[in-house]
Amino acid sequence: MPHFHANGTDIAYLDEGEGEPILLIHGFASNKQVNWLYPGWVDTLTKSGRRVIAVDNRGHGESTKFYDPAAYGAPLMAEDALRLIDHLDLGPTDVMGYSMGARISAFLALNSPDRVRRVVFGGLGYGMVTGVGDPEPIASALEAERLQDVSDRTGRAFRAFADQTGSDRLALAACMRSSRQKIEEEDVARIACPALVAVGTKDDIAGSPQRLADLMPNAKVLDIPGRDHMVAVGDKAYKQGVLEFLAETAA
Repeated sequence: MPHFHANGTDIAYLDEGEGEPILLIHGFASNKQVNWLYPGWVDTLTKSGRRVIAVDNRGHGESTKFYDPAAYGAPLMAEDALRLIDHLDLGPTDVMGYSMGARISAFLALNSPDRVRRVVFGGLGYGMVTGVGDPEPIASALEAERLQDVSDRTGRAFRAFADQTGSDRLALAACMRSSRQKIEEEDVARIACPALVAVGTKDDIAGSPQRLADLMPNAKVLDIPGRDHMVAVGDKAYKQGVLEFLAETAA
């Protein structure tokens, strides 16, 4: 997979297909393969005539690992995404993020509105404004010697996922403990590009998708039926809804 180096960080990404570009930003403890390639997103989007770029966020996948929480945070990772857009000379780009990637996408849309043409917020609703809970149980679970030592339900889920993906757990713990800058309602309201908020109907992490969509002038909700936070990303209804959104807003 290709890499580029910017501001002391080596960022890995994939770049496949031809056509209008779409940048995919994965969630916490995931990577470009697990979040987008294996669930069929890259194949789905390239077959629809899109150029697909998927990034490994810092601390994840093949990108540089940091062990200081100050090296993380969604605004910093949004800057990495912007540097990738510049590196590839993409111009205005569609962006889709899942969970943490949705928060990164929101900062990218807010800080560089001329670079984001349309945006899909997957796996994150009003939790974008309120936050999604205490990070410490997840960070502690990632640092535990064994999965069996973790009692917190959410912590166990993320620890098991990190083990499954072969992630650097200490880098992920630092990322989880980073400064978690919330996005105020009035800032969300400034995201004027077409937006889709796609959340599983059994997702107990994301927060209300409708409440988030209502803040934006040009947003709609996609319910992903019967899916929770961990499995919604690969759902057929999610893929179909995104393709329809991109087609409807093409003009």
